[in-house]
Amino acid sequence: MCAVNDVFSNRIVSYSISDRMSAKLAVDAVRNAVTRRGDIAGCILHADRGSQFPSRAMARELRRHDMVGSMGSIGAAGDNAAMESLWSLLQTNLLNQQRWATRHELRLAIVVWIERKYHRQRAQDTLDGLTPIELEAKLTEPLTLTA
Repeated sequence: MCAVNDVFSNRIVSYSISDRMSAKLAVDAVRNAVTRRGDIAGCILHADRGSQFPSRAMARELRRHDMVGSMGSIGAAGDNAAMESLWSLLQTNLLNQQRWATRHELRLAIVVWIERKYHRQRAQDTLDGLTPIELEAKLTEPLTLTA
Protein backbone atom coordinates (compact mmCIF):
# COMPACT_ATOMS: atom_id res chain seq x y z
CA MET A 1 0.00 0.00 0.00
CA CYS A 2 1.12 3.52 -0.78
CA ALA A 3 -0.74 6.47 0.70
CA VAL A 4 -0.66 10.24 0.36
CA ASN A 5 -1.33 12.12 3.59
CA ASP A 6 -2.28 15.81 3.78
CA VAL A 7 -0.28 16.73 6.87
CA PHE A 8 -2.39 19.85 7.49
CA SER A 9 -5.68 18.00 8.00
CA ASN A 10 -4.11 14.57 8.53
CA ARG A 11 -6.46 13.17 5.91
CA ILE A 12 -5.33 10.28 3.77
CA VAL A 13 -5.92 12.02 0.46
CA SER A 14 -5.32 8.91 -1.60
CA TYR A 15 -3.96 5.41 -1.50
CA SER A 16 -3.08 2.66 -3.87
CA ILE A 17 -2.99 -1.02 -2.97
CA SER A 18 -1.19 -3.76 -4.88
CA ASP A 19 0.58 -7.04 -4.30
CA ARG A 20 3.89 -5.37 -5.30
CA MET A 21 5.72 -2.27 -4.14
CA SER A 22 6.35 -0.74 -7.55
CA ALA A 23 6.74 2.68 -9.10
CA LYS A 24 3.25 2.23 -10.57
CA LEU A 25 1.82 1.84 -7.04
CA ALA A 26 3.32 5.18 -5.98
CA VAL A 27 2.41 6.94 -9.23
CA ASP A 28 -1.19 5.72 -8.89
CA ALA A 29 -1.36 7.14 -5.36
CA VAL A 30 -0.17 10.55 -6.63
CA ARG A 31 -2.65 10.47 -9.53
CA ASN A 32 -5.47 9.62 -7.12
CA ALA A 33 -4.43 12.56 -4.91
CA VAL A 34 -4.49 14.92 -7.90
CA THR A 35 -7.94 13.65 -8.88
CA ARG A 36 -9.26 14.17 -5.36
CA ARG A 37 -7.62 17.51 -4.56
CA GLY A 38 -7.38 19.18 -7.96
CA ASP A 39 -4.59 21.68 -8.45
CA ILE A 40 -1.75 20.65 -6.16
CA ALA A 41 1.07 22.54 -7.86
CA GLY A 42 3.82 23.39 -5.42
CA CYS A 43 2.85 20.71 -2.92
CA ILE A 44 5.70 18.73 -1.43
CA LEU A 45 5.50 14.95 -1.59
CA HIS A 46 7.72 13.58 1.13
CA ALA A 47 8.65 9.91 0.83
CA ASP A 48 10.89 7.36 2.43
CA ARG A 49 13.75 5.77 0.52
CA GLY A 50 11.72 2.96 -1.04
CA SER A 51 12.79 2.21 -4.60
CA GLN A 52 9.41 3.25 -6.04
CA PHE A 53 9.86 6.90 -5.02
CA PRO A 54 13.12 7.87 -6.78
CA SER A 55 11.96 6.11 -9.97
CA ARG A 56 11.79 7.90 -13.32
CA ALA A 57 8.03 7.31 -13.47
CA MET A 58 7.55 9.07 -10.13
CA ALA A 59 9.82 11.97 -11.14
CA ARG A 60 7.78 12.41 -14.35
CA GLU A 61 4.51 12.36 -12.40
CA LEU A 62 5.74 14.97 -9.94
CA ARG A 63 6.94 17.24 -12.77
CA ARG A 64 3.63 16.75 -14.59
CA HIS A 65 1.76 18.22 -11.61
CA ASP A 66 4.43 20.77 -10.67
CA MET A 67 5.01 19.06 -7.32
CA VAL A 68 8.22 18.89 -5.36
CA GLY A 69 9.64 15.57 -4.27
CA SER A 70 11.43 15.30 -0.93
CA MET A 71 13.22 12.30 0.48
CA GLY A 72 14.59 12.11 3.99
CA SER A 73 18.17 11.23 4.73
CA ILE A 74 19.15 7.72 5.72
CA GLY A 75 18.40 7.05 9.38
CA ALA A 76 16.20 10.13 9.83
CA ALA A 77 12.98 8.42 10.90
CA GLY A 78 11.34 11.69 11.93
CA ASP A 79 11.23 12.83 8.30
CA ASN A 80 8.47 10.34 7.60
CA ALA A 81 6.84 10.31 11.05
CA ALA A 82 3.32 11.14 9.86
CA MET A 83 3.18 8.12 7.56
CA GLU A 84 4.92 5.83 10.05
CA SER A 85 2.22 6.79 12.56
CA LEU A 86 -0.49 5.85 10.03
CA TRP A 87 1.16 2.49 9.32
CA SER A 88 1.39 1.79 13.05
CA LEU A 89 -2.30 2.62 13.59
CA LEU A 90 -3.31 0.48 10.62
CA GLN A 91 -1.22 -2.41 11.92
CA THR A 92 -2.59 -2.18 15.48
CA ASN A 93 -6.23 -1.41 14.73
CA LEU A 94 -6.77 -3.59 11.69
CA LEU A 95 -4.03 -5.88 10.47
CA ASN A 96 -3.26 -7.47 13.85
CA GLN A 97 -6.96 -8.06 14.61
CA GLN A 98 -7.66 -10.97 12.28
CA ARG A 99 -6.58 -12.88 9.17
CA TRP A 100 -8.24 -12.42 5.80
CA ALA A 101 -8.97 -15.26 3.42
CA THR A 102 -8.26 -13.20 0.30
CA ARG A 103 -6.37 -10.06 -0.68
CA HIS A 104 -9.68 -8.62 -1.83
CA GLU A 105 -11.13 -8.95 1.69
CA LEU A 106 -8.04 -7.30 3.17
CA ARG A 107 -8.16 -4.49 0.63
CA LEU A 108 -11.81 -3.82 1.45
CA ALA A 109 -11.06 -3.84 5.20
CA ILE A 110 -8.26 -1.29 4.71
CA VAL A 111 -10.48 1.03 2.64
CA VAL A 112 -13.30 0.82 5.18
CA TRP A 113 -10.91 1.48 8.09
CA ILE A 114 -9.43 4.56 6.40
CA GLU A 115 -12.69 6.03 5.12
CA ARG A 116 -14.87 5.23 8.11
CA LYS A 117 -12.72 4.96 11.21
CA TYR A 118 -9.65 7.09 10.52
CA HIS A 119 -11.33 9.92 8.59
CA ARG A 120 -14.72 10.11 10.31
CA GLN A 121 -14.54 8.60 13.82
CA ARG A 122 -10.99 8.99 15.14
CA ALA A 123 -10.71 12.39 16.82
CA GLN A 124 -7.13 13.60 16.83
CA ASP A 125 -5.43 15.73 19.47
CA THR A 126 -3.33 17.52 16.84
CA LEU A 127 -6.60 18.63 15.17
CA ASP A 128 -8.08 19.99 18.44
CA GLY A 129 -10.18 16.86 18.92
CA LEU A 130 -11.64 16.88 15.41
CA THR A 131 -11.48 14.17 12.78
CA PRO A 132 -9.79 14.95 9.45
CA ILE A 133 -13.20 15.22 7.74
CA GLU A 134 -14.54 17.55 10.46
CA LEU A 135 -11.49 19.81 10.20
CA GLU A 136 -11.72 20.07 6.42
CA ALA A 137 -15.47 20.74 6.61
CA LYS A 138 -14.90 23.43 9.20
CA LEU A 139 -12.27 25.10 7.05
CA THR A 140 -14.51 25.14 3.98
CA GLU A 141 -17.68 26.45 5.71
CA PRO A 142 -18.76 29.80 4.30
CA LEU A 143 -18.41 32.64 6.78
CA THR A 144 -21.62 34.31 7.92
CA LEU A 145 -21.40 38.07 7.91
CA THR A 146 -23.20 40.02 10.57
CA ALA A 147 -24.49 43.52 10.04
